[in-house]
Order: sequence, then structure tokens, then C-alpha cells
Amino acid sequence: MSTNDSVLTRVFTQNMLRSLIDEQNNAPLLDKIIKRYEISFDGEVKNEKVISEIYQYLGKSYRNEYFYKNTLLNKLIISAHRLKTTTALTEIPVAKSKADFIMINGKAVVYEIKTELDNFDRLETQLQDYYKAFDHVCVVTSETQAKELFVRFENMPIGIYVLSSKNTIRRLKEPLEYRDLLEKDQIFKILNKPEYESIIKQINGELPNVTPVNYYKECRRIACEKSIDELYPMFLKELKKRNKIDIIDFNQVPYALRFLVYFSKFQQSQLDALSEYLNKPFEGVI
Repeated sequence: MSTNDSVLTRVFTQNMLRSLIDEQNNAPLLDKIIKRYEISFDGEVKNEKVISEIYQYLGKSYRNEYFYKNTLLNKLIISAHRLKTTTALTEIPVAKSKADFIMINGKAVVYEIKTELDNFDRLETQLQDYYKAFDHVCVVTSETQAKELFVRFENMPIGIYVLSSKNTIRRLKEPLEYRDLLEKDQIFKILNKPEYESIIKQINGELPNVTPVNYYKECRRIACEKSIDELYPMFLKELKKRNKIDIIDFNQVPYALRFLVYFSKFQQSQLDALSEYLNKPFEGVI
């Protein structure tokens, strides 16, 4: 990533999204991007148009990690009408890595993103980490990098997806179930307290009666006594509840912002404030 392009990463972030609904003045940052990349408009435009045009620039010239994640969410979940039956998670720590994007439906699939701006130096280590907690793993990359990955992983269970030049998601290689590296301890570490307590209640019917200092350790012991085939489905069931989306009509959310809104946990009043901002005239210099 060049120094000149780093400013683009500041637009599509949770901090930026929250500043929009708090009515902070973001015009100087957007102005800077419009001028630097010579994005032009005809006459007065609304804030939504400005943000959408900057996103279009990303798609043509600088497909960063946010662009990949937003495309995955839009193509695999929102456009496929899976919002009610599917949960997406992002940046989930697994061992020494963080899973970029996880989609949970009947199964959980990890999508590791390698954009045109990335290299593959840590890829194999990352994939091995993901297999410690999930049994379906994919790499999503560009058309120019896909051939190298296909050759490298041709005889392995790893799936390969391509973000095409037309910004569609194409499956090059189907991920296969692989459980040989699953570790019960790594699975348990991903769960938050309400999630692992739910599992303990399913196993024991009640929570352990131990001192607070020994509580986590005892819960982990109980969970890890189950076989992988027993524990893994309970683990997925809890994760699927983690980011349940109920109130958002994504037809009312600009395509460019859907990933941010999905993971924002906004209340309806905040969504209304965002919509109000997007419909206001842009206050910068066009």
C-alpha cells in the first residue's frame, strides 16, 4: 500500500461510520480523497453519492480488505437472501491468527482474504490455525493470484474463491470438511462466557459450583471431555447466535456501507441518523 492510498482506509471503518451518525464534519477527509483521485460530480450531490463514488474507486483501483469483506457479505449473504438463516463473523481470533470472515449456516466456513495488496508469507500458518477450530477453510483472492494458490492447494481440502475483475465471487475450488487438526481447547477459547455457559448447561444441566478463580477452568474441563463430534455442533450453534440481525432492512443501506452496518450493532435510532446524514447535501467542495 502506498502512502498516497492509506487515506482510503480511513473511510470505511467503524469509527468513520459512527462519526457520520454523530454529525461530525467529515467533509475535509472526503474532500481530500475526491481531489487526490480526481473523482468528479455534476452539480450538488448527497453524502451517499460521495461515499458510493469513493467505494467505486476502490473497486476499480484499490481493492483493499474492506472491499473484499463487503463483497463477501453482499454476495454470499445479503444478495442470496440468507440473512435470517446465516450469521457472519469477522476478525475472530483463532490460535495466533484472526479469521477475516466466517459464514455460519448449516456449517461454518472461514474465508481468509488475500487481496492484490497482500503476499502469501503467513498463509499456510494462518490456515493451519483456522483448522484448529473450524472444519471448512477457504482463501479468497484476485484472479491474478488464484492460479498460484490452486497449484499450491490442489490436493488439499482448502477451498479457493476468486473476486473477479467484475467484482463477483467465483468458486474455483470447493472446500472439503477436514477435522484432523481440530482442538477442543482452541474451540473453547473462541466462546464468550454466555456461550460456553450455554454449552455447559446442555452437557451437565447446571453450571459448576466452584470458586470464581476455578470457574473458567472447570467449564473448559467439562466441555473438553466431550468428543469433537459432540462439541463442534454445540460450538457452531452458539456462534451462530452471536451476530443475529433482526431489525435492519439492507435494501435501505448503501451497498458500500453494508459490511460496516452489519457489524455495527446499531439501534434503530442510529440507523435513522445514518440515513438522515446520507440524504443531506455534501458540504465539501465539489
